[in-house]
Amino acid sequence: MTHKEALLEKILSKKAVAGIVGLGYVGLPLAVEFGRAGFSVVGFDVIEEKISQLNQGKSYIQDVPDTVIAPLVEKGLFKATNDFSKLAEMDTINICVPTPLRKTKDPDMSFIVSSTEQIAKYLRPGTLVILESTTYPGTTDELVLPMLEKSGLKVGEDFFVCFSPERVDPGNAKYQTRNIPKVVGGITPACTELGAAFYAQSLDTVVPVTSTSVAEMVKLLENTFRMINIGLVNEMAMMCDRMGINVWEVIDAAATKPFGFMPFYPGPGLGGHCIPVDPFYARHRGSLH
Repeated sequence: MTHKEALLEKILSKKAVAGIVGLGYVGLPLAVEFGRAGFSVVGFDVIEEKISQLNQGKSYIQDVPDTVIAPLVEKGLFKATNDFSKLAEMDTINICVPTPLRKTKDPDMSFIVSSTEQIAKYLRPGTLVILESTTYPGTTDELVLPMLEKSGLKVGEDFFVCFSPERVDPGNAKYQTRNIPKVVGGITPACTELGAAFYAQSLDTVVPVTSTSVAEMVKLLENTFRMINIGLVNEMAMMCDRMGINVWEVIDAAATKPFGFMPFYPGPGLGGHCIPVDPFYARHRGSLH
């Protein structure tokens, strides 16, 4: 049996042990969904306070109440640790760490690099590694993969690598981790197949794409689109205010058009973890070509 066949069997039978590196607003909800699906999940983080709190069944994330995390801890389906040597026991590893900007507005890859270094140290045959942190196209192939290949293992045969953009909308009561379609692209077709199979065990909809770069660009397109339209409608609101026009009436009337228009509404401006950051990731990669 090949490493791919063995891992696929583990995934489909839910005997795979799932590791989540980074237990923030992306990693913890994902860990919960895999735990709910019946997988044994180990969460990795460097903050002692987070680990202690989670192992007591207490959450610090708005979208994950104590009533959700506590039963998983009690059943032994979820535990948190800062012992990265336990990565050697994982069948799947999702990297869900921050990707901020440096002062120069360039991507800060330090969290991805440090996480990948730990994974590479303990990588064994038959492991699926999925990067979820928002980043520029090419990161998975050009940064993460070479670090993992130093183990001497071959991607697509001995181990498997994908990128799947997180699409979390914190505080959204309707769309959460489980019912937001999950885009996933692998280094090889075998990688994509395993990544899609893994997510399909706990999430409602999986959308495979042909490469990691396509999957990486998906998130940048989504959030750059959103940033531009938020900026546009706020400018329009100021223009309407100067002209004595009710911008809300304008938007509602424009939204009656059944094609070619999507309503955005005036607000306090750009904010959050992603919207002000992601266009700079797109610009960074574009400037290299």
